[in-house]
Amino acid sequence: MKVFVTGGSGYIGQAVIHRLRRHGHTVTALARSESSATAVSSAGATAVDGSLTDLAGLNQAAARAEAVIHLAQADTGEADLAAATAMQDALGTGTYIHTGGTWVYGNTHGLVDEDAPWDPPQLVAWRRPVEDAVLARAEHGGHPVVIRAGLVYGGANRLIDTFFTQPGAAAGAIPYIGDGSQHWALIHVDDLADLYVAALHAKPGSVYAGVGGINPTAHDVAQAISTGQGLHGKIRSLTLDAARAQMGSIADAFALDQQLTPARALTELNWQPQHTRPLDHFARS
Repeated sequence: MKVFVTGGSGYIGQAVIHRLRRHGHTVTALARSESSATAVSSAGATAVDGSLTDLAGLNQAAARAEAVIHLAQADTGEADLAAATAMQDALGTGTYIHTGGTWVYGNTHGLVDEDAPWDPPQLVAWRRPVEDAVLARAEHGGHPVVIRAGLVYGGANRLIDTFFTQPGAAAGAIPYIGDGSQHWALIHVDDLADLYVAALHAKPGSVYAGVGGINPTAHDVAQAISTGQGLHGKIRSLTLDAARAQMGSIADAFALDQQLTPARALTELNWQPQHTRPLDHFARS
């Protein structure tokens, strides 16, 4: 299958390209700079010059593909929807996979699936109208699929680095917010990449939680990372206000208590996560 990817030079994008190529797909990937072009080429894709604001270019690239995986995040919801629309317009009945995130559910109050009500922090509240518009194409002959990824770990994960190493480095201890009892819906980057590949064959209008099924507490994650960083289990609590002061509004997302199941993807896509011991991974890192 000919697959066009946006965000292919990123952390998740390069893993997705590798997995697509492993399954025999031909991949083109959007590249807005020379360094991005080098990254996607190294991963196995053919670079397509352009950006998410080049709607005509996105339309043309999607028209030459049989499927699109949209991983890049635009600056605003309006810009993201414009990019999605340009690609869906050109793709027709080909599979269009849009990237969302589990943070839109807010605190889940126990284990939930994709049908849980939304209660997003302000940081990701813009996703609702975008995803609604993307999925509405299924009613008019389109083939949209949405993957709401959990908190991704494994490899050179800049999001994990942002939370754990930057605030904790000065104090010589790994931080967590509050009492650390909030659960995180984690997924390894390689498992998430496999999910994107499997979702190429999903039914129109499908939504999947991109999670590994393991939802440890932030306290336990911090403890494991402290071991992996050679800090001998040293951890420290941050108030939410202190976390906001250090990292901005993303702190509110890290403070969410989330437990999600990947049962739908396991059943419908025959997808099976291979990395099911995240705490062991962090303790070795």
